Amino acid sequence: MSDSPVNLTRSGPPETVLEDEPPDVAAAIERARALAGPARHRGLAAVVADHPQSLLGWAALGEETDEIVEAYAYFRVGYHRGLDRLRQSGWRGSGFVRWVHPSNRGFLRALAGLAASAEAIGETDEAERCTLFLQQLDPSWPPTLD
Repeated sequence: MSDSPVNLTRSGPPETVLEDEPPDVAAAIERARALAGPARHRGLAAVVADHPQSLLGWAALGEETDEIVEAYAYFRVGYHRGLDRLRQSGWRGSGFVRWVHPSNRGFLRALAGLAASAEAIGETDEAERCTLFLQQLDPSWPPTLD
């Protein structure tokens, strides 16, 4: 069981806030994202290889590639690792996981990317499930991206 916050509110389901990415991992992702061309992909892949638990890393890899099946795979890994992290943080299959908390964004980006890439490869049922899940996790979805 984790000491991560699961907040009960009078206004609805509990809210789970994931722990922040370690600062060194977040910085490595930002350095890799600043690279140009194929070096960006190689840099992100190296960060994820060193830190496979990084939800931001998996989401960034999915967002970086132009290959839709490759993106789908990266997003799916990020999504499943995110579900594991949510459960470790006390999430029990329902409740909010909102974009407003920056630490939740790696998981939400992976889930949104999975929805989009599933749609792109014609996996409509999966795309619809992911989109509905996003709206259940954060009723204000889609966020204003920053």
